[in-house]
Amino acid sequence: MCTLACIVKPLAYISLPFIVFRSIASSSPIGRYYWRLTVFLGTLVVASTWGVVVAVGMTLVGRRNDVNFVVARTFYAIASYALDITVEVEGEEHLQTRPAVMMSNHQSMLDILCLGRMFPQKAAIMAKRELQWTPLGPWMFMSGAVFIDRGNSSNARMSLEAAGEKVKSKGISLMMYPEGTRHCQEEPSLLPFKKGAFHLAVQAGIPIIPVVCENYWRLYHKGVFDTGTIKLRVLPPIPTTSVTVADVSELAARVRDQMLDTLREISVKVAITQESNEIQRSSPEPKPPSTKDEDIAMTSSSAFPAVSETPSEGASESSEVVKVTRSLRLDGSVSEYGGETDDEGNVLVGRRGH
Repeated sequence: MCTLACIVKPLAYISLPFIVFRSIASSSPIGRYYWRLTVFLGTLVVASTWGVVVAVGMTLVGRRNDVNFVVARTFYAIASYALDITVEVEGEEHLQTRPAVMMSNHQSMLDILCLGRMFPQKAAIMAKRELQWTPLGPWMFMSGAVFIDRGNSSNARMSLEAAGEKVKSKGISLMMYPEGTRHCQEEPSLLPFKKGAFHLAVQAGIPIIPVVCENYWRLYHKGVFDTGTIKLRVLPPIPTTSVTVADVSELAARVRDQMLDTLREISVKVAITQESNEIQRSSPEPKPPSTKDEDIAMTSSSAFPAVSETPSEGASESSEVVKVTRSLRLDGSVSEYGGETDDEGNVLVGRRGH
């Protein structure tokens, strides 16, 4: 009896915080959000721990390029069940094309769940070289990660060329996020694409496989973490054998347009909110611009072609400023090889977000 008490009592003390937390989660939307976030992160820790064991074992038997596949499917099985979120994949047969550069839109850390469902065999992730010397380094090395030096543009370019040759010679696929950072809002949209991933694909002569995850704002954003189904569509491979470096910009624009059309097609339609309409109706009437103001407006328009809409009579100056500001934020001062602060295709490593 004493032995049983010694076992049960510690378990009771350990489980008490979880019981209290779960009770709060059932009575409060914010509590539910943080409870489910804790469960999600907990499953990620479990899968990461398991990944170390898998990486060691599969490296010893010469299958290090399948480590990510095994760990990804393990994580998806646990997290999908625990969170009651299902990922439905359409066009999964296109992922069998190897070698290739897989490119996906980047919304939040929940993308890891989508990766867990679709990540194919013989595929690797790209990470900045500095991560080799972190606690994640050994595991990433054993899982076949491709490291890239993003210290400056010339080093980044050389690293991309080397990465492309490595991917091509080993016949593996590489997962990258051309937006370079996370971007999630109520209406489906994409940030401008950085060109590093496209240079890699073109220089290596390997196809690009667009992977589009629907906009899941309705399921997950700050303060909201619900159950449901996420659609993911894999588009047919886009060959790059006849594309030159001079065509990279056009290729990036074409792939982005294709992915954006697909994103809007598979995402749940979002109506304009009443709050947005009220803000627009309450905007002050614009004053007649002076000659100097007109010159400034023309200069801004030419410098930022994304802001090309002609304002209507009822449009406000503040809304024009918001558009220009948004264009500044989206464009960013980054090199086309991803030498800025964010990942040029780095798979969910080192950035804190929702």
